[in-house]
Amino acid sequence: MADTEGESSQVLRVSCADKENQGSYEPCHKKAKLSDPSLDSTNRLEDRLNGILCCAVCLDLPQTCYQCTNGHLMCASCFNHLLADSRIRDETATCPNCRCEINKNNCVRNLAVEKAASEMPVDCHLCNLRLPRFQMSNHQRHLCQERPTVCRYARIGCRWKGPHQALSEHESSCVLPSKSGLEIMDALEAFDMRQTEEQKLYKTVFSLLSFEKITFNDLQLKPYRTEDFITQLFYESCRFSAFGYQWSIRASLNYTESKNPSHSTRRSMQYQLSLKTASPANPIRLHFLVLKGPYGEMKLNPIIYEHEFSGKEPDSGFKEMPLADTSECNKILAMKTISLRAILFQVVG
Repeated sequence: MADTEGESSQVLRVSCADKENQGSYEPCHKKAKLSDPSLDSTNRLEDRLNGILCCAVCLDLPQTCYQCTNGHLMCASCFNHLLADSRIRDETATCPNCRCEINKNNCVRNLAVEKAASEMPVDCHLCNLRLPRFQMSNHQRHLCQERPTVCRYARIGCRWKGPHQALSEHESSCVLPSKSGLEIMDALEAFDMRQTEEQKLYKTVFSLLSFEKITFNDLQLKPYRTEDFITQLFYESCRFSAFGYQWSIRASLNYTESKNPSHSTRRSMQYQLSLKTASPANPIRLHFLVLKGPYGEMKLNPIIYEHEFSGKEPDSGFKEMPLADTSECNKILAMKTISLRAILFQVVG
């Protein structure tokens, strides 16, 4: 038995020596590693977490995350879009994974997922630098050398646009500063016109505030359905008093782009101011606008409208509700009511 053990140990020493002569420094009882699992993209921790933490609809990591009662995740944009679609179709919104009912009451935010997603690395689409998601916004706005920029002489007519790293080279050779004042007058006039248009709204508001008769009302628009064979969604407020008359506001989706707004990704809303009391003895000329209500969440770019109300024209006609973008339209469609503030100015004389 001892001779057998000695022979086996001698064979083991010989095999190890052969491996050393062949340039292999692995211990004789191990196999050489053929690949590194950490280099395989399918085995990286961040890629596995992306698949776990992503939105069930768009498959992207959410900045604001909601979850259904069974824990399935949805980003805020997709969550509002699902609720908006169900409101338009007059159906119950359901989770895309488990089909349980979802609404503003039974779905809550998942802060742990939001924090974990903010720490996940992501590549900058401009320079391919890999950073945590919470740093990406500041990087692309202020630090990225490939971020799009314009020439400092754009206000006098330079149309150059390019990456930030090429900005100094362009500005050193830009011909605009060497031009005469007469040559850049057209660009300056166009710049002044844009500035005037931006200031026009504020000047109009300040002049309206000097009117004798001003009123505002905080309203809630509730959803209703038309009595047509194919019902359509609209919103309407309760009647409110202003200048001795009864008024109401009615809002609806803009159907100009598509006959079926649930098939459209670009949605907007329109509203009208209506006189609800008996025909006035004299026409009532009003300026009016709507703003975000004290408890509202929508983003509006205010526009002032004007109409003369009378017995023949008790409605102002539908005006554009100046929402910031389509996502804001989905956000207010996902709510039970729309909270806004209506400001009315009466022109006397």
